[in-house]
Amino acid sequence: MSRREPDLAAGQYLPSPSERVREQVARYEATNGREGGTLEGRPVVILTMTGATSGKIRKTPVMRIERDGTYLAVASAAGAPSHPAWYRNLIAHPDLRLQDGAEVHRLRAREVFGDEKAEAWKLAESRWPHFPEYRTRAGREIPILFLEPVPSSDQ
Repeated sequence: MSRREPDLAAGQYLPSPSERVREQVARYEATNGREGGTLEGRPVVILTMTGATSGKIRKTPVMRIERDGTYLAVASAAGAPSHPAWYRNLIAHPDLRLQDGAEVHRLRAREVFGDEKAEAWKLAESRWPHFPEYRTRAGREIPILFLEPVPSSDQ
């Protein structure tokens, strides 16, 4: 393990204040994604990260948007006026664990901009039809992060 990567296995888990999120994460993890693994019939994955302020382990479901081993995380918060807490967590501590069904990946978050972000929006909107309405409603620029495999030399 690199010095940059938090030891997610050793940290103390602080469940979400949202009952819906807590229950979905628990069902997903208990069943390797067979239960709690969708939103409106579309697949989700579970992100496990270090809290920006608390330093505790945080978990959240996000839409499963994957291409060639890289996942996208869209910080839409369903069109809320502020970024979701998980976005701040990943900016502060970009190394994370992602559970996709029974598969677990160690990834690193990287926010994208410009042309890279425009292409990411095309992929995201092809997977979740609500993103355009979220973009309109949010009144803010919605961040997109690439969740990329960590090079073996960094592990």
